[in-house]
Amino acid sequence: MGGKIWKINPIEPEEAAIQEAAGVIRRGGVVVFPTTGLYGLGADGLNVEAIELVFDVKHRPAANPILILVPERAGVGDVVEEIPPAAEKIMSRFWPGAVTLVFRARSHVSSLLTAGTGKIGIRQPAHAVAAKLVAAVQGPITGTSANLSGEPGASSVNHLPGEIIDAVDMVLDAGPLKGGPGSTVVDITTEPPTVLREGTISISRISEQLSGLY
Repeated sequence: MGGKIWKINPIEPEEAAIQEAAGVIRRGGVVVFPTTGLYGLGADGLNVEAIELVFDVKHRPAANPILILVPERAGVGDVVEEIPPAAEKIMSRFWPGAVTLVFRARSHVSSLLTAGTGKIGIRQPAHAVAAKLVAAVQGPITGTSANLSGEPGASSVNHLPGEIIDAVDMVLDAGPLKGGPGSTVVDITTEPPTVLREGTISISRISEQLSGLY
């Protein structure tokens, strides 16, 4: 079934569109939604069949993990084994925002998301639409880019592959996004934490925030 495209205000998202999209996700569907830089694919992060759909839509290899978005910092404890002091310091400074933290996942988190590593990437989104969507779902959703595996992400719905639009249940079109390098990914299961990918937030800013801990 082709995707249903809803225009949505990027600053003050219309509640009807948010609730419609949240309902799709709760029923096991997949929604394209805006994040700060690129459009993402949102599905129920605790529903294995929905996660499998995301992999199918993207043609994503099972060896590649997928991060999840949470509505608030309190939700992290539901899916991770522990929240080290380093994670608390980074979250307090940069969440909601462009830092993805990699934690040790609890046993009920799908190995599809962790790619069998036992670790899960988590971010609290800053974009108003993404934030309201994950809050309406009341649980974690996938936050992977809405692209075909190996191809660039899309900063506009007009740049989404037709194959993806056809495969998903709904598209929230918030207009052009700013693009950019994406989130900085920090593995906080190591001491000191390891920056796996430098993105919008520089390594130096992460190091400054952790000053005194190590």
